[in-house]
Amino acid sequence: MKIDPSTLKITDMRFADIDGAPKRCTLIKIYTNQGLIGYGEVRDASSRTYAAMLKSRILGENPCNVERIFRRIKQFGGPSRQAGGVSGIEVALWDLAGKAWGVPVWQLLGGKFRDEIRIYCDTDSEGGGHDMGKALKERMEQGFTFLKMDLGIELLMDQPGCLSAPLGFLDKMKEYKRTVFTTPHGSIDPRAMRGEAYELFTTEHPLTGIHITEKGLDFLEQYMSDVRSEIGYEIPLAIDHVGHVPLEDCIKLAKRLEKFNLAWMEDPVPWQMTEQYKRLAEATTTPIGTGEDIYLKENFLPLLESGAVALVHPDVLSTGGILETKKIGDLAEEHGVAMAIHMAESPIACMAAVHVAAATRNFMALEVHSVDVPWWDSLVNGLPKPLVKDGYIQVPNAPGLGIESLNEELIQEKLHEDFPEAWASTDEWNKEWANDRQWS
Repeated sequence: MKIDPSTLKITDMRFADIDGAPKRCTLIKIYTNQGLIGYGEVRDASSRTYAAMLKSRILGENPCNVERIFRRIKQFGGPSRQAGGVSGIEVALWDLAGKAWGVPVWQLLGGKFRDEIRIYCDTDSEGGGHDMGKALKERMEQGFTFLKMDLGIELLMDQPGCLSAPLGFLDKMKEYKRTVFTTPHGSIDPRAMRGEAYELFTTEHPLTGIHITEKGLDFLEQYMSDVRSEIGYEIPLAIDHVGHVPLEDCIKLAKRLEKFNLAWMEDPVPWQMTEQYKRLAEATTTPIGTGEDIYLKENFLPLLESGAVALVHPDVLSTGGILETKKIGDLAEEHGVAMAIHMAESPIACMAAVHVAAATRNFMALEVHSVDVPWWDSLVNGLPKPLVKDGYIQVPNAPGLGIESLNEELIQEKLHEDFPEAWASTDEWNKEWANDRQWS
């Protein structure tokens, strides 16, 4: 059947929730009147309801008018996982537009700057710094040219004298972690997030009363030294998950780590606290980055204008989607700032990020959380396997995202227990209505 983009209309939207890729992922299909299906995804640990509530607002629309539809639904997004619905739908619209016009998404974004996308993967390791260094060395042997690891108070929880906090506070945090991190792949079970323990984990960094002692700083400095002794100083290495500690502790740690030539320190304080980022950046030569929880390009602007960040780190499923992430990259470039991309979802979100990375000049590296999940790239058909090879993903030339179809048999096997039926009817959302105008 020959596709007529001018008469293409959205007729339905349905979901499938899978577990372990590496976390819980909600996959989206948007159906059309000409048989084309677009693939999108709600960000990990977000609710499909954020997307389902928007169904009535996109039915009957031409999916090729991506920006027009996005401007209608963008008001229903918010920071972090609250943007999951808007962003996931936007990704599926680009997939449909590319398929309808017969070109890859990167072409619709203005063309590409590169043919392959550099990948880095978060790496976990038990034990000390030498053990982490050996784990990172294995990544290098697999072909990865960029590395990231966690370095923060998680490493200090069981080290006597390394943290100070109100008595009993840290014990409650440990108990909370044991309670909520209950799934096989370490994602949070929201049904366990209750009471005082939940408040401990969601209190903003400067308000927790947790501090890293000098002994704790010595420990983290030695840990990093041991890592570098294994991997050398030539390969870029970023760190994440410093922990909920105040700015002053972040400054102390960042200064201790200057000698280790870090690519960046990620999310040391909440992204909204621009002045704290500015103070941190002015106090250290360790590069500072943030962005995976920021929705819309305008919310990156205060950080960029203040000179507080050396790198932005958006997630396509948090920013508002593909085009918004491209705009964020371009905005960062205007301020002399590089862009890496966060990605901890299925190959659908990964390919959305690949197209943005190909079309954005100041792109540096793309995160993939699933290199140790053996079935991850088998979720989709039409892409090379393995998808990540020698530390890179090849930019596809096929229409849309480059995904021909989904592996329905594998999806059935990996369905999340909360939604044991894939692509079930969502007709109950067809007539959801509200006066969406934002001014009178």
